[in-house]
Amino acid sequence: LSGINLSINSDDVTVIMGPNGAGKSIFLKILNGILTPTSGCITWNGKKQFSETLNTQAFVFQKPILLRRSVIANLDYIDRVLGYEQKINKDKLLEIVQLLKQKTQPARMLSLGEQQRLSLVRSLITRPNLLLLDEPTANLDPASTKIIEDIVLNLKMMGIKIIFVTHNILQAKRIADDIIFLNKGKMVEHLDKEEFFSNSKSIEVQNYLNGIL
Repeated sequence: LSGINLSINSDDVTVIMGPNGAGKSIFLKILNGILTPTSGCITWNGKKQFSETLNTQAFVFQKPILLRRSVIANLDYIDRVLGYEQKINKDKLLEIVQLLKQKTQPARMLSLGEQQRLSLVRSLITRPNLLLLDEPTANLDPASTKIIEDIVLNLKMMGIKIIFVTHNILQAKRIADDIIFLNKGKMVEHLDKEEFFSNSKSIEVQNYLNGIL
């Protein structure tokens, strides 16, 4: 990444787009504190400290990372570690992502789409204000993709800020409110969705939307 300077102020869904190798995943990991920038800084609500923010955000990777336990045990573990006094109805969460019937099955025996839905619902156990999603629907079937997109839009309505990495143009049209476009580690544009798709001034964005870049 090089020379990126931007502010993300909306409470909606911010989508990060760009060709392979543009720096989308690196950018997301720096936002989350997984990676440390070699120069520059990131501030959250005017503060440079990550500690307070990390407790209020969750990260879902492209490849599901699950415990070698049952579906419900994956949720129970996070709930137990965090130790919240007010418990979440985990059966209700599993019902929302259509995994209640698989509650007692080994998590790693689920299909890829089901595993990703479990990863997403597990992240909600942390009660995040910010949810970072790194191509969570890559290589998923249309049915699982729709379920995840519906969940994302519902979470937005609940007041959870979403930052969503995707290379899927149609998906961005469905879920985005604003779009950050990266190419070769640099930010090309940051626009609201309507302007991005109808009035972008960047040749790189136009080439990307036309399947050239």
